[in-house]
This record gives sequence, structure tokens and C-alpha cells, in this order.
Amino acid sequence: MEQRHVGRTGLRVSRLGLGTLTWGRDTGERDAADQLKIFWEAGGTLVDSADVYADGDAEYLLGRLLDGMVPRSDLVIATKAGSVPAPDRRFDCSRGHLLSALDASLQRLGTDYVDLWQVHAYDPQTPLDETLQALDIAIASGRARYAGVANFCGWQLAKAATWQRAGDGRSALASTQMEYSLLQRGIEREVLPAVLDLGVGLLPSSPLGRGVLTGKYRHGTPPDSRGASEDFAPFVAPYLDETARLIVDAVATAADGLAVMPLQVALAWVRDRPGVAAPILGARNAQQLSQALSVEALTLPGEICQALDDVSAPVHRYPDHEWSTL
Repeated sequence: MEQRHVGRTGLRVSRLGLGTLTWGRDTGERDAADQLKIFWEAGGTLVDSADVYADGDAEYLLGRLLDGMVPRSDLVIATKAGSVPAPDRRFDCSRGHLLSALDASLQRLGTDYVDLWQVHAYDPQTPLDETLQALDIAIASGRARYAGVANFCGWQLAKAATWQRAGDGRSALASTQMEYSLLQRGIEREVLPAVLDLGVGLLPSSPLGRGVLTGKYRHGTPPDSRGASEDFAPFVAPYLDETARLIVDAVATAADGLAVMPLQVALAWVRDRPGVAAPILGARNAQQLSQALSVEALTLPGEICQALDDVSAPVHRYPDHEWSTL
């Protein structure tokens, strides 16, 4: 699999990443092992997790699989901290919480360091410079090699990345992880321009539109799909409207013309967008992952990319368009 640099850093990752959101909960050890083996054998290196995935069991399971199955040095392990399962607070990005969370992640993963450590979300209750100081401490102590953020809007990302570049001894942000697909192009308004200007690598999550871009929901909700599960049905539902249907139909038409699967078309589109380092794949099983990994040989023709751009184009008006035309 082709390797790419993450932003303007020396960190290199496979241009597709493996997500572990369901590991330890819906995905058991055997299925997780099959996924990791297939991913590794395909040349994949980037494996993404978070301390809150399955209440830590996703990291624990990944750590077990690293013990003898896949060499630690062959993988780029990324994890996140800052989300908290508290009724009165969704995020805690204080320096104390983040560093304690990192130590706990390392213990569950069974490793001395993570390759990429990411703040899971912006915390309005903690000064941003305190949050970013935790990243610097993690890197200086050797517990993390690179640092990034996730789910920061445009101004938050720009402020964080600029702060990190402004002072000696601070570590530049390597990445930001955001949802991005043909069904969710909201980051193109402000986040993506910031990514490109500041040299931050983009790691798209849900690159298949929460599974909808595979086409599996075109004629109903399969009983074994995430859309039919109690936990994930609310997650999938926003992408089952008429607007999404038109986009999915266009992806299916393109796939028919290229004699490939719709998921390959949708994944190739986001993989090759400007600023993207590696979309993160969240497969339910090894078969789904194998299908997604087969996109490595596909590059979409320019006219198909343009057609997909047009049918899925988000509406950006003031100040993006009207002001620039005055």
C-alpha cells in the first residue's frame, strides 16, 4: 500500500487506516485479529483507536494482538484522549486528565509510546494553551512521537496549529481527524483550507458516509447492518434522506461504469482529496475490510470525480462566495 506523509511532518502512514471503534464491543478478538492480519498483509500501517472506545477495551484488544501477532514496529498506532463518559461534561482536555489518560492508554496497549496522540475534541472549559502543553509534554517525555487533534472546527484548528508553531520547544500539530465523505463535506468550508495552509494532515473518519455510500441501504435497512442496530441506528439515520439517496445513486452509477463496487468509488474519492493523508476504515468484519482495501488499485477518472463533486457539492455562500464576487 502506498505510504504518505501526514501533513508537513516526517510521519508516514499507509494511505488507508484501520479504525477500532467497535473493537471490544461489537467486534470480538477473533474478528479483530482477522482484520489486523489482513490490513497488515496489505501493507497497512495506521491503526486508530481512542481511550473511550468500548471503555478502553478497544485499546486493550489491540495491545493483545500486538503481543506476538504483528510486530509493533510495523504499525503506526494512533489513539485519542479527552472524551469523558460523565453526565455533566463530555470533554476534559486539562493537562492532568490528558496525561493520565495517555498513561492508561499505554498500559492497555502494552507499549511504551504511541506514534500519534490526538486530542479527541475541543474543550471550552480548559485554556487551549494548557491542552496543547500536554501534547508537548507527551512528546518531550517520549510517550508520543507526534500529536494532533480531532473534531476541531476551523478557527479552533487554526488557533491551535498557529500557537504550536509560534513558540520554541512546541511540537507542530501533525494531524486532525474529522468526518469527511461524499455525504459530509462540511469541513471544506473552513477546516480544509486551514489544513492546507498550515500543513496539517487530514485523517477522514466515516469516509463511507457511516456505511451508506456502500449502497447497502438503497432498498431498505439490512437486518445485520449498523443501521439496524440499537447502538448505531441513530448514527446512520441522518444519511438516509433524499439528498443522500441522490448522491448514493450517483456513486452506484459511477461504480457500474467502472465495473467496481460503490464503496471503492466513494473511498477513492475521499482518499485522493487535497490534504488527505489516510481515511480511517471502520469495518464490521474481515470481508468488508478486504473489499475496502481493494481500492488501492483504483484511481477515479477526472470526469467521474467532477460529476461526484457536482452532485454532492455543499452550499457555501456568504462569506465564501458572495463577498469574493463583490
